[in-house]
Amino acid sequence: MAWLVIAVVALVLGVATAFEVRDALEREREFRAAPACASVPVKASGCLWEQEFTVRRADMHRGEKSEPPEAELSLPSGEPWEVTFRWTDPVASDLGPGDNVVGLIWHGRVVEVQNSDGRRQQTSAGPLGWPEDRLGGALACVSFGLTALVGSLWPLFAPGSRRHAKAGSVVRWHGVGMGAAAVLTLWAQAANDWPMWAIPAIWGPLALLLLASTVAFAIAALRGDLDDDTPPTA
Repeated sequence: MAWLVIAVVALVLGVATAFEVRDALEREREFRAAPACASVPVKASGCLWEQEFTVRRADMHRGEKSEPPEAELSLPSGEPWEVTFRWTDPVASDLGPGDNVVGLIWHGRVVEVQNSDGRRQQTSAGPLGWPEDRLGGALACVSFGLTALVGSLWPLFAPGSRRHAKAGSVVRWHGVGMGAAAVLTLWAQAANDWPMWAIPAIWGPLALLLLASTVAFAIAALRGDLDDDTPPTA
C-alpha cells in the first residue's frame, strides 16, 4: 500500500511539474529579450536595471538542508532587500558584511548578483535554469510514478502468487532506477551547462535500456527463474 501511495503522489507531482515547463520557458525568453532600463524604475518593470548594493548580512545555512542561502542587501538610501540563492557558489559563499555588489533588478526583484570580481550568480528569483529543472523533475517523477504504480497494482491481479509479487517488486525497483537516471541526467546537464535538449537526449536511451531490463526481469520472475529454491537449513 505504501508503494501505491508513493507512486500516485509522484505521478501527480510529475504531471504538475510538466505543466510548468512551458511557463518557465516563456519567462526565461522574456528575461533574455528584456531591454536595459533608461532610468531608475519607480515600480516593477520588465526592463533590466543594475543597482549597487552593500551586503548587510549573509547566511549560507550550512548543514541546514531545508534553508536556502540568503543575504540582506542595502541600497545607498539604507532600504534593505532580502535575496535567497539556490546554491552557495559561485558568489553567495563569498559574500560578507560590507561587501559591495551589483544587483540586477527585473520585475521589482533582484534576479542576479555580481561581486567585485565580476562573478555573477542567479538568485532564487532568477528565471534561468528553471525550465531544465522542471523538465528533469517531470521526467523523474512521471517515470518513477508510472512504473511504481504498475508494479504496485500488478500483484493485486493475482493475490497470493509469489511470482506475480516478485514481478511487481522488480517493476517497482526499476522505476526507482528510471527516476534516479533522470536526476543524474539533470545534474550532469547543469554541471556542464548543456542545452535543455540534452536532458531527454541522454535520459531517453537510459530509460529504454531500463525498460528493456524491466520486461526481461519481470518475465523471468513470472517463469520462476528468480525464485529462491535454496532448501532451508536445519
